[in-house]
Order: sequence, then structure tokens, then C-alpha cells
Amino acid sequence: MKEFIVAGCQFTIKPMDVKANIEKALVFLEKAVKEHEADLVVFPETITTGFTPLPKATQEETIESLWEAVSDVPGPITEPIQEAAAKLGVHVVWPTYRRGPSKDIVYNSCMVIDDNGNIVGDIYDKTHPFPTERKEGGGWTTAGDKPVVVETKFAKIGLTICYDGDFPDLATTETLMGAEVIVRPSALLRTYDIWQFVNQARAYDNHVYYVAINSVGVDGSGNSFFGSSMIIDPTGWKLAQARGNDEIISAKLDPDPIKYVSHGTKSPMIFDHIEDRNVGVYKDWILKEGKCPFEPAKRIPYKKKSS
Repeated sequence: MKEFIVAGCQFTIKPMDVKANIEKALVFLEKAVKEHEADLVVFPETITTGFTPLPKATQEETIESLWEAVSDVPGPITEPIQEAAAKLGVHVVWPTYRRGPSKDIVYNSCMVIDDNGNIVGDIYDKTHPFPTERKEGGGWTTAGDKPVVVETKFAKIGLTICYDGDFPDLATTETLMGAEVIVRPSALLRTYDIWQFVNQARAYDNHVYYVAINSVGVDGSGNSFFGSSMIIDPTGWKLAQARGNDEIISAKLDPDPIKYVSHGTKSPMIFDHIEDRNVGVYKDWILKEGKCPFEPAKRIPYKKKSS
């Protein structure tokens, strides 16, 4: 990894207005480069439409309207950002719904666009859609089935989206795949406390940088997002914090971040959570399906692909 500056852009979207949201993203992208000198810019989850599609009479109509609003990738939902990335010489993590192979399939995706305007590595499709988002729960998203780490010229970047961040195993898998930075574009509606401690835990669990960029403002269903985007270093220290309005945050990432246990101390860090895992203890358990010991208000079905 090389030293570089990462920025996160949170702004209020116009529900289902892809053109207007891309135009606004272009303004924020240019500001992130010119005012923050960003090498990598990350946007929130589903930035082209907002998280919740405008309500329709049936699930099928909702999915089809979302499928029609977006495009395949590369395509109209990425091309303006690709052109701007090349012009500005910046990398972008671009999160958007995208079309699947038929009108009944929509993916909640994100991808890395490099400073030549190319989509590099694999496109990541959210592997843990939120229960009400996933198709089996009456929602609109078809789950992805693989973790993605993208190699860039300054870092290896692991891709996750919102609810994915609640699952420690995914972050650890991407760390074992080589990720030095994990991004978490989000449209999170739970408490700020949950948002903060999960972000810090995932960074500290795996000793990776964690860039969690959250939505702000109201989407098509009336949900109001609280922003508070943040950048966490591999010791769990918060490097940057946004407020609850349209804003850009940034931080310079040090390629040698875990020599000391915390910022402001010279106490040496002598542990590595990834190396120190005693995998024999849980090797027979970690890949088993299960349920927590308590019962939620409702269980929503989930179609998973078996390995």
C-alpha cells in the first residue's frame, strides 16, 4: 500500500432521478479532488436512485421500474463518472443498483473506477441485502454470491455495502484476500451508535482501513438518513467524521499504520488479529448455517447459494 488520500461524499439524492443524482455526484467528485486532493472518492449506497424505490402496487412492478431506471454496467449509470474519473485523474467507488440479465433481477452493486476511467476488477453485488430489501422478503434485490477485492495502484480495496458490514466473516474474508482498505457505501437507518461501533469493530478486527460512507436526507419512501460518514484506521481510531448534511470528508492513509496501539502513544503494537486467530477452535463451526438464540419480531426468507 502507498500513502494516499481517500474522500467520502454524502449528499441528498432526488429519488429515482438518475440523471440529477449523477450530475450532483459529478459536482461533489470535482470538489473532492480539488479541495481535498483525493486519490479515491467513495459515494453512498445506491447513489443514482436512493435506497428505497418509489412505492408501486406490486413487487414485480417495483423491480421492473427500478430495472428500467438504471442500466447494465458499463452503461449510462457509470459512463459520466468514468469520463470524470479519467479527466480528474481519480479513482472512484461507485455504488448503484444495476440491471440483471432479466427484468426480474436487480443487483445492489458497487465497483471501482480507476483514473483512466475503466471499471477495474470484479463488480461487487451486495451479498447480504437487508431483509426487507431482498427479493424473498418482498423486496427488489437479488443477492450476490462472492466477495470482491480490487487491486489499485495505491491499495487493495475490499468492497462491501451497508448491511454487509454487520457480518464480521465477510470483512475477514476480504482481509484474507489481501484487502488493505474496506469500503462500506451505506444507506443505514439504525442508530448512530450501531453505525459507529460496527465500523470501528470491522477496522479493528482485521487491522484494515474502513471507509464507511452513509446516505443523508430523505429517499423515495420517506426514510431519513443521518449521514455521519466516517473513516477508521486499522487500530480502530476515527480519522474523519461527517455531520448530518451534504458534506465531504477525507483522510490521508498511512501505509504503515499498526506500529503503535493507538494515536498519540509510542506503546508498541505486538499483535495481529488475523495471524493470531486460532482457527482450529472454530473451523468446524464458522461455515455452518444457524440462528441466534433469540427470536426477532419476524424472520424473512433468504435465498442463498451453497458453496
